[in-house]
Amino acid sequence: MTVTAPTLDARVIALAHHAARTLAEGALTRHGVTFHQSVTLRTVAATGGTLAHQDLVAEVTDALKATAPLIEEVIGELTAAKLLHRQASALSLTGAGRDLYETTAAETAAIATRLYAGIPAEDLAVAGRVLTLITARANAELAAV
Repeated sequence: MTVTAPTLDARVIALAHHAARTLAEGALTRHGVTFHQSVTLRTVAATGGTLAHQDLVAEVTDALKATAPLIEEVIGELTAAKLLHRQASALSLTGAGRDLYETTAAETAAIATRLYAGIPAEDLAVAGRVLTLITARANAELAAV
């Protein structure tokens, strides 16, 4: 597919994000999990399966730019669904939580593979550097507010 690309700006970034997220949410919905729940499970999985409650709330709040009460609600949903287990001040993936995370991660990785197919590695590296810089600058401005 040949695409005449506009200059990178907030609209181009938002369109790419929303299109890819919509595809990912389709996969998540088939498994009965929301985007926020998926990010929360991924955050715990990325730490080896157990994370302090306060650290989980802080990391997911920062990643999603969401409020702590919303993330607490998501954690409550995952705990009620027996996908996360509370152990004192930490949360751990249950077997079902790990299975769900691995299944949805594989499906969303397949989506990403299709979307990135044929894009030269150098272009992906440049895009990664640019988007990381934009994210860092936006986070710095948010921290200053």
